[in-house]
Amino acid sequence: MRIAVCDDEEKFRNQARDMIDKLAGSLDVVVDAFEDGRKLLEAFDQKPYDVLFLDIEMPAMDGISLAKKLRERSESIYIVFLTGHVEYALQGYEVNALRYLTKPIQEDKLREVLKFVMDKNTTKRQILIKEDGDEMLINVSDIIYLEAQNQYVMIYTTDGEHLIRYNIGDFENELKGDGFFRVHRGYLISLAKVKKMGKGEVIMDGPEGQVGVPVSRSNMKALKEALYSYVENSAF
Repeated sequence: MRIAVCDDEEKFRNQARDMIDKLAGSLDVVVDAFEDGRKLLEAFDQKPYDVLFLDIEMPAMDGISLAKKLRERSESIYIVFLTGHVEYALQGYEVNALRYLTKPIQEDKLREVLKFVMDKNTTKRQILIKEDGDEMLINVSDIIYLEAQNQYVMIYTTDGEHLIRYNIGDFENELKGDGFFRVHRGYLISLAKVKKMGKGEVIMDGPEGQVGVPVSRSNMKALKEALYSYVENSAF
C-alpha cells in the first residue's frame, strides 16, 4: 500500500509519517511526505497512492483544491483531511473524503483509519438481489441510490441499474448500518456518494455525471446532520 502525507508544517508532516510507519509495522506499506501539493501531484502522476493524508490549510494550494485535482485522477483513492476545523466537513463531500483527523493526530484515530482502509481492500459487503429470475450479488459500496417505483425498486449503482420487485422500506432496514439515508418517501441514498447539497435536493456522484435526488423538506435538517455524523463516525 502506498500512502502520502502532505502538510506544509514539518512538525505535523513528520508526526503523521512516523506514526503511520509505526502502526504499519511489518506490513508492506510505503509512506512518502510532501510539503507542497504540487509536488504530490507530480509524484502521483508518476505512481499513484492508495491513501492520502492532506492538510487543509496550506499556502500554495489548500487541501480541498488539492483533493479535487487528485480525485480527477482517481475515484478509488482514500482521502483523509488533517485539520482542526470541523466546519470544512461538508466541503469534503465534494471529493468523497473518508474522514477528518484533528492535529496533532491521535494515534488511536489514525489506527482506525488504517484498519478501515486495509479491511476495505480485503473484504466488501454484498447483498443478494433477484432480477428477472436470476440471483446476483452486488457490492453495497457500489450503490449510489435506490428509487421506489410502485411495487419495484430501481437500484442505481456505479456499474448500472437493477430493477427488482422489493420494498424500499426493507432496503432501508437492511442498509441502515452501511451509511444510507432515506431522503424522501421514494428515495434511499448512500451518504458516501453525496457530492453536495442543493435546494430541495441532494446531488449524487453517478457513473455518468452528477444526478439530483429530491429531499423532502422535513428531511433536510436530518440529512445535513447525518452527513456530518457520517464524516466523523460512520466509517468506524
